[in-house]
Order: sequence, then structure tokens, then C-alpha cells
Amino acid sequence: ERSIKGYSSLSLKPLINATGVVIHTNLGRAPLHKGAIENMVKISGGYSNLEYNLQEGRRGKRYDHIKGILTELTGAEDAVVVNNNAAAVLLCLSAMAKGKEVVVSRGELVEIGGSFRIPDVMLQSGALLHEVGTTNKTHLKDYSSAINENTALFLKVHQSNYRIIGFTEGVPVDELVNLGQLHGIPVMFDLGSGCFADLSRYGIRGEPVVRDVVEKGVDIITFSGDKLLGGPQAGIIIGRKKFIDRISTHPLMRAVRIDKLTLSSLEYTLHLYADIDRAIKEIPVLKMLLQDTGTIKKRAERLARSMKKILPHFTIAVERDTSQAGGGSLPGISLQTYVVSLRHHDISATEIERLLRESDPPVIARIRDESVLFDARTIRDEEIKTFIDVLSSALSEAGPI
Repeated sequence: ERSIKGYSSLSLKPLINATGVVIHTNLGRAPLHKGAIENMVKISGGYSNLEYNLQEGRRGKRYDHIKGILTELTGAEDAVVVNNNAAAVLLCLSAMAKGKEVVVSRGELVEIGGSFRIPDVMLQSGALLHEVGTTNKTHLKDYSSAINENTALFLKVHQSNYRIIGFTEGVPVDELVNLGQLHGIPVMFDLGSGCFADLSRYGIRGEPVVRDVVEKGVDIITFSGDKLLGGPQAGIIIGRKKFIDRISTHPLMRAVRIDKLTLSSLEYTLHLYADIDRAIKEIPVLKMLLQDTGTIKKRAERLARSMKKILPHFTIAVERDTSQAGGGSLPGISLQTYVVSLRHHDISATEIERLLRESDPPVIARIRDESVLFDARTIRDEEIKTFIDVLSSALSEAGPI
């Protein structure tokens, strides 16, 4: 009998994110709202009407649980959800353009984490890539010149994890929609992050609001559930009913369908957006991204005071710094923040970082020069006591400077 002693403890564990990267892909992306977690536990702990229509007493569809709220929030005709946005893109291309050409700008042939590349996904879908324009400039005439009898789709990909700056030009999505309507070619827009809140109200520009994209007439829109939306990992597909019907009945749909745990937490998260002000205050990702620097500074000062009490032999200071959205969202945008810096004369920053990383729970920080930095933006108030306990346990035996 093979020994499993080496697996006596669970590998996946909660940790404290002190990096300042809000949507940290390696750390699980968006933390869920407490209510979404409770709803997920409630639904997963027993039986549910996942695919049962209570009104009609017969089999139903799991996607009906989120279709209504998604169409209400976005203004789209129809919606369906799969297990992640890569699957959403693959499914849409397979259903809409297998064996046919998809026209896309060279400047939008992106690669995201894990070597996920749009051209590779297109190849797997059976669609034929037709590149137009150049890396830094694409004009409407480039799309127009690419049209032929085998053109099935115009694809636009939002620059959600990079920016091309300088001598650049792209085609606004409404102009591409007009061209598509003129020639009977649907337009698909992979938004990537998928934001329901207008972040420009808070000084963060460049991230399109999903409803605004729908209003421009885009036929198919895909985006993630666990980025700026602040929900679980999911690939959300919205758009015109005739295209969503085609996509949702494709054979690949069964392979990428959403499960009940994800569905239950996503539905709860979406309902929070019925009151956008409440969503911004309560959804953890939005709350962390949009909190004012005064609040962050007070939290950093509170952390520093507690740290100085338990770590008298360390140099501890509050400093101005910058945070990142992360998760392929809001590239090039730095968020003003406050960090607590920690250093010791005899213990290297690398060693301090290791001790904290190997603690229970782990604390993940970043290093600059010979200091370990803890960003107060992503250390939540309810985590402060645990954070201080971890530092005390891991570092309090360090001797004087």
C-alpha cells in the first residue's frame, strides 16, 4: 500500500496578500464577497434547483439562474456563462467561425499569463486568423480590405494587460460595428476584465464599462468573472440572442459549462451590482482598488504601531508607494498607496520574506532594496490581528540591531 503521509496536510491554503497587487493571479485573483461565499456553501451543502424548473416541475437550464440579472445589468439580449474567459473565447470562435476567417488587428494579438495566446486559441477553434494593420496602427480600411466571401467575424481584443503608447492608432469599436453591419459581419469583443462600474468617476481611465460596449452594438462580448467584476472564475458571454443561441448549443458547451459552486457565488455577486454604490463599497476587489489614500495611510500607521511593539529590533517605517490592479487589468495605471517597510541589520530581506512565506498562514510581501514591504491596500482590516500574530511568531526572536 502506497504511503500518503507526505500528503497529510492540505496544500491549498488561505494567505495574506501584502503585495499591493489587488487581483493577483498567483494568489487566486478576486477574493469573494462574504455573502457570495455563504451562498456557495449553502448551495453546495445539499441539493438545489440547478437544472430544475420549480415553476413548471420539469428539467430546467442552469444558465437561466444568471441570464436575467446579466441582461438587466448589461442591456444585452441574452447571456450564458462558462468556466473561464479563455473557454468563452474558444467556444465563441468555434461556434461562429470554424473553417472561416476571423479578422483581427495585429496590435491585439495578445498573450496573457500561462502562454495563453489569441492566435493559438483561434487555431484550436478551427477559425482562420486574418491579421490586419500593423503592431502600432490599424485603420478601418484595413478591416474593409480584408473582407471576402469567407469572412465570418470581426474580433476586437481589449488591451487589458498591456498598452502600446506613442505613434499608435486603433479602430473605435462603434466604427467597426458600423462596418460589420454594412457587410453582414458580426463583431465580437473580448473585454478581458469586464467592468460594470464606471471607474473614471474615481480617476481610473481606459477601462470600458460593459453596458457601454453593449450600447455600441457589439454582437458578442466576453469577459472574466474574477477580475474587475470581483466574482469567481468564470467566462461570461453576452450579446445578441441569435448568436448566444448558436454558441450555447455548440457541442463544446458541455465541456466548458459552469458548476454549481461558481454559479451560486457569481449570481450573488451580480445581484450586488443592482446597487452600484453598494457594490463599490462591499465587493472586495472594488473596495481595495477605490479606497482613498487617507484610509490606506491610517491602516499602514496602525500596522506600523503594532509591528513596533512586537519587533523592537527592526527598523519599521510608513512610506508612500504604488499598488497595481493586477490580473491583466488596468495596465500602466499605478495606484497611490502606503506601505510599511521592515528591515533588520543582520537578517536579509530575502530571509525575512522566506520566513513569512513559510508561516501559517503565509504572508506574501515584496522586497525593495533591503526592505520587506507590506502594502496596506491589500491587507484587509479583518486580517490585521492575524498578520501581526504571524510576524510575532516568525520574527520576534530576532536579536538587536
